[in-house]
Amino acid sequence: MAVASLYRRVLPSPPAIEFASDEGKRLFSEAFQSGTMEGFFKLISYFQTQSEPAYCGLASLSVVLNALAIDPGRKWKGPWRWFDESMLDCCEPLDKVKAEGITFGKVACLAHCAGAKVEAYRTSHSSVDDFRNHVIKCTSSEDCHLIASYHRKPFKQTGSGHFSPIGGYHAESDMVLILDVARFKYPPHWVPLELLWKAMDTIDEATGHHRGFMLLSRLQKAPSLLYTLSCCHESWVSMARYLIDDVPILLKSEGVSSVPEVLFLLFKSLPASVGDFIKWVAEVRRQEEDGSILSKEEEERLAAKGIKDEKLLAEIHDLVSTENLPDVLQQEVLHLRSQLHFLEKAKDKEVEGEIVSLLQL
Repeated sequence: MAVASLYRRVLPSPPAIEFASDEGKRLFSEAFQSGTMEGFFKLISYFQTQSEPAYCGLASLSVVLNALAIDPGRKWKGPWRWFDESMLDCCEPLDKVKAEGITFGKVACLAHCAGAKVEAYRTSHSSVDDFRNHVIKCTSSEDCHLIASYHRKPFKQTGSGHFSPIGGYHAESDMVLILDVARFKYPPHWVPLELLWKAMDTIDEATGHHRGFMLLSRLQKAPSLLYTLSCCHESWVSMARYLIDDVPILLKSEGVSSVPEVLFLLFKSLPASVGDFIKWVAEVRRQEEDGSILSKEEEERLAAKGIKDEKLLAEIHDLVSTENLPDVLQQEVLHLRSQLHFLEKAKDKEVEGEIVSLLQL
């Protein structure tokens, strides 16, 4: 049976105020003068419409990652590196997201995998006053952006759970600007902050947990030099267990004493699924018409020396000593272990509710 087509929806007002209306423009002007529209211009520069009805979380994340100028480290199309919904697959298969949508914890997981610093809060572990303070913080800066996970019902809108970035804050009326990524349905609109809190303070039936909000910013540490991992294949589980559980035992039992011996043992004992797990290697050098050049980010990667995270070093040292490895290789080992440890926990459906606290560590 053919489904009737739709062309947009009328935005219920009140409670929402359309961004492009006279009142919406006034709120924007006053908020701009008050300094709480600073993040808006970065976001609107990369604002996009979700490409699938259930891709609101992926679209919101793409907008924010591009607004933060985070380099994905892999090509989108042609020679260009750019975040697109189709590239956000490390925590949940795209076909599953397309069919069922995505949960709050998995969006936070994707943001972490993509290289962002993530501070995620469910409403059950926060308050409306904390939320307001975070909104003011992010809308007053270009270096932080906020994504809200909420239910549409309190706004009298059709649909259920939804994700969208917050583009601004009007202090006098206590209203926030939602940059709705479902632009085929509703335009950007202002809503009362406390009503948005009510919309976030709902239970996601898919997980049984409260919705919430997350703050994204650039992670202030050098990214990986040698690789980027694609975790769309289930084989990551065996690889993670190999690196976290098996490798320490192997190195201790074999009594290796040199770097060549360590590398030989690691490669000799790799699990059979490693070919499916490592999907591609990030390009460090690319040939252009005028020769081989390095981007600024790549130069920073190559210039990275030593390990600055002393806490992480101490934890890894208890498992496997890295003192005899070259500086750059030490950094790669630590990066790989921390990434796989996070992914192992995030992928386990039984700890869906623990992802938020894990991200705040």
